[in-house]
Amino acid sequence: MQEPFSHNIEDYPQGIVLPIDKPYRWTSADVIRKVKYAAIRHFGKKNLKIGHAGTLDPLATGILLVCIGAATKRAEELQRSPKQYLAGVTFGAVTASYDLEKDIERLCPLDGVSEESVRAMLPSFVGVQQQVAPLFSAKSVDGVRAYETARKLLKQARLQGIPFDPGDILQSNTVEIYSLALERYLPRPELPVLEAADGRSSRINVADISGYELPTAMIRVDCSKGTYIRSLARDMGEALGSGAFLSSLRRTANGGFTISDALSLEEVLALLA
Repeated sequence: MQEPFSHNIEDYPQGIVLPIDKPYRWTSADVIRKVKYAAIRHFGKKNLKIGHAGTLDPLATGILLVCIGAATKRAEELQRSPKQYLAGVTFGAVTASYDLEKDIERLCPLDGVSEESVRAMLPSFVGVQQQVAPLFSAKSVDGVRAYETARKLLKQARLQGIPFDPGDILQSNTVEIYSLALERYLPRPELPVLEAADGRSSRINVADISGYELPTAMIRVDCSKGTYIRSLARDMGEALGSGAFLSSLRRTANGGFTISDALSLEEVLALLA
């Protein structure tokens, strides 16, 4: 276990980069608030700068790089680095958010989905490509967060009793997938364990899919900054003539750190006690 930090931030002229294993159902902002409160108390500096290098969705876990002090100047550089994820892509259904924050909207045929077809499809997604981000994302469109627009459209669709259609609100971005590897093929999703909700995570919805038997591919993804794994899951479902959503996601590498380097939130708070 690393020794606790000294109480003088000047002892860290390059700042501090903490690779935190973000808890399930916590937003990245939740983690920043928790660490910032502890760091300000620890170092006794109210205007202490704290940020992160690359947001993780609430239902994702894994490496969230939290930068303290002078290290915040490196946030953009760290964010540009390649990323690695272990993604659970579940076939045979779609959700509005492309993950489990929204309930299953409809089931899709599974005729073209198998371990062999998934494995054969993966090379077609490797390389530079155009990708459209999920509408339920923090991407800004004309100064408005995309998820705010998405919530309005979803509410309107439900009131009218019609399927949710994200339309062409978001433009495509250039991303690069460096490699894809099928780790496991399962008869049903491998879901993270739900822990007792607290004040930070209780508002995050997790759809109940326990009654569904849907095949799930656990895929190792190496990719560039800006790649949405939820969008990749959606596109994979369409490529096999079905539908798909992201049932789990864990970031295993970012900014030169791997998941073996990551500290739990409890360990970080102990360093700042």
